[in-house]
Amino acid sequence: MDEPSQGGAQDLSWNNVAIALAFILFDVGVSTVFRLGVGLSLLIAALRCIGQLGVVASILQQVFDNENPWLVAFICFVLNFLGTIETVINKSPRRFRHMVNLVLSSSPRIHSEDGTPQFPSVLTAMIGSTIPIAILGSRFAMSMEQFWKPIQFIPIVGMLCGATISGIVIAVSFILKELQENRDKVETYLAFGASRTEACRPIVVQALKLALTHPINQMSVLGIIAIPGMMTGAILGGSSVHQAAKLQMIIMFMITASTTLASVFVSLAAIAVTVDKEHRIRGDRIESNGNSWFNIKHWNLKKTMRCFGRILRSGWSKEEHGTPGERQRLLA
Repeated sequence: MDEPSQGGAQDLSWNNVAIALAFILFDVGVSTVFRLGVGLSLLIAALRCIGQLGVVASILQQVFDNENPWLVAFICFVLNFLGTIETVINKSPRRFRHMVNLVLSSSPRIHSEDGTPQFPSVLTAMIGSTIPIAILGSRFAMSMEQFWKPIQFIPIVGMLCGATISGIVIAVSFILKELQENRDKVETYLAFGASRTEACRPIVVQALKLALTHPINQMSVLGIIAIPGMMTGAILGGSSVHQAAKLQMIIMFMITASTTLASVFVSLAAIAVTVDKEHRIRGDRIESNGNSWFNIKHWNLKKTMRCFGRILRSGWSKEEHGTPGERQRLLA
């Protein structure tokens, strides 16, 4: 076994990673025995994990050595951009129009003809939550004179992005599911004179509660029941246990704030798009997320290109595709 390096950190090789991969093979075996059907997904996820972390490690090493603030800003944007693509295309079981259309197209229009906002809502929510929270937390909570120091700022933004994705997916999925499955209930409120804000408020409130459940549960079990990964990594890296604990507290509070801010923004954007200004539920603006680009098991080139074309056209199209019934005013 390799000798411990200075500071108590252990030098790991790819042989160690290969040994740890046996745990994934065990999971694949369980999936095969119980016919869970997730064995291939586990292998693909593990290979993605190895490849992505390997590439990121090589890139970040160069960024850490240069300490260029503009390069740090670019890396943070890339993290949020890739998080947006992962959220909309791969994670969300349902999505609404304009979640990502301007990210993938060059349409200069900000509003459609009926006044519906057209902007990359998920990307805006992620950048508008992770970056400000990371800056404030680094500068004041962590007392960093240069908050953009890449060796600290980039990992913080990465952790915030990962947690924010979960909150966005939970909130959006719940809202769109309710608008599809309990559409009659919302339309009853609208028919009796409620505005879209009043009719959808209970749905948004419940969606935000669900989005915040995971951060709340995480904070509740830290220390007594579970030792978080970041604190464990800091301790294994040679940091003081007390310093690692304080750092973990700060990170958890930042994660909760970022998740809350992004979930609120995307929830309001989802309501603004799926219930138009005429207080009508627009079912044509909600679609189920089918085969993802990253799911190789179900990958289909023709369907992927057709999906990509629909996304591009949605950014340029000037007409609404609602049914005649949906075009009628619900309120007199």
